[in-house]
Amino acid sequence: MIDYKYVIIGGGMTADSAVKGIRDHDESGTVAVFSMEKHPPYNRPPLSKGLWKGDDPESIWRKTDQHKIDFYSGTKIVSIKPADKSIATGDGRRFTYEKILLATGGTPRKLTFGGDEVIYFRSLDDYGRLRAAAERVSEFVVIGGGFIGSEVAAALAMNGKNVTMIIPEDGIGARVFPKRLSSFLISYFSEKGLVVEHGTFVVGIEKSASGLVVKNKGGKTFSAGAVVAGLGIIPDDGLAKSAGLAVDNGIIVDKFLRTTDHNIFAAGDVANFYNSALDKRMRVEHEDNANTMGLIAGHNMAGREEAYDYLPFFYSDLFDLGYEAVGELDSRMETVEDWVDEFRKGVVYYLGEGKVRGVLLWNTWGKVEDARKLIGSGRKWSAEGLLKLIRD
Repeated sequence: MIDYKYVIIGGGMTADSAVKGIRDHDESGTVAVFSMEKHPPYNRPPLSKGLWKGDDPESIWRKTDQHKIDFYSGTKIVSIKPADKSIATGDGRRFTYEKILLATGGTPRKLTFGGDEVIYFRSLDDYGRLRAAAERVSEFVVIGGGFIGSEVAAALAMNGKNVTMIIPEDGIGARVFPKRLSSFLISYFSEKGLVVEHGTFVVGIEKSASGLVVKNKGGKTFSAGAVVAGLGIIPDDGLAKSAGLAVDNGIIVDKFLRTTDHNIFAAGDVANFYNSALDKRMRVEHEDNANTMGLIAGHNMAGREEAYDYLPFFYSDLFDLGYEAVGELDSRMETVEDWVDEFRKGVVYYLGEGKVRGVLLWNTWGKVEDARKLIGSGRKWSAEGLLKLIRD
C-alpha cells in the first residue's frame, strides 16, 4: 500500500487546477492523480474549437507533471473507504490519503442503438477519432443541437465537410436561447451549407456498404461516413454514492467544496454547489467552473478555508458568431433581447421574478464582470430599464 497526502480521482482540467491549488500552499506534500484516460490533463475546449481552426495540438497540454505528482493513467478507482482513508484500483492496488478530491466529471449520454459506430464527443481520443474520420469521409451526421453538437457541426463544416444535423427541438440551442434566436441559427447554419433536420429525432443507425445509415422518426434516412452525438453528460457520482457521500444530481458539497465527509472534496462537472448570487444549488459543466473550482478545492485540501462563491461563465464559437454567458440561461425564462444588430450582436437578459438571473453576451465581448455584478445585485428591472445597459 502506498500512502499519499493528497489523492485526486480524475485527470481533467479540474484535477490539474487542483494540483496547482495544492502547490500554492504545500510544495512538498505527496500528490497522486488517478485518471481513466491514458493522456495527462489537457484543455478540453480546443477539441471542438481551436484545433479545427489550425491551432497547434501541443498547446492543449496543461503540464501538470511539472508540479511533482505521481500520475496513474488508464487507472480506474473502484472504491473509497472513508473509515480507513483508502482507495482501491480495478487491478487490486490500494492507496491511502489524508485528503481526496473527486473530479470524476461525467459520462456522455448514449443512444440505445448504434454501439461503437457513434462518436460521443467529449475526450481527446474522441477528437482523434473524429479527425481521422474527417480525413477519410466527407458526409457526417451530427445528433444534437446543444453546446457540443452545434460546435462540432460548425467545425466539420468549416473544414469542408457535408454535415446534417438532426435535433429534436425546433431550433439550435433551443433549451438555452430565446426562440427567435434559436430559430435564426437554423437559417444561419443552413447558409453555411449544413442541412438541419429539426423537430425530429434519430430512431436507428445501421451499417451499409458505403458507411452508415441514420434513420429518423419519420422514416427518412441519411447516409454518413461517421456519426457524432452530443447528448449531454451524466455526472459520475457513483463512486461517491458507494462511499456513503450525499449525492443529488452530482456530489453535494459545502461552500468549501467538502462533501459530507470533510476529508473528501469534489469539484468540476460532478460537483453540486450552492451559488449565493442565484440563491440556488447548481452543477456547471464548463471550463471556467472547472478551473476556478479546482483551484479553490486544491487550496482547501492544503488547509485553507476559501469559500467557492463564484459565478462561472461559459462561451462558444459558431462560425463567425460567438458568445459568452453568465448565470442561469433557460429558454423557458422571461427574456429581454437588446440587439445592436439583430441576431448578430447584442445582449439577452434572463429574468426570474423581475431579477436578472442570466446574461447572454452575443458577439459582445469584455462584459462578463458587468454581467456578474448585474446578477449579483439582486435588483428588479423592467424590460425598458435593461435596454442599452450592457453594451460595448
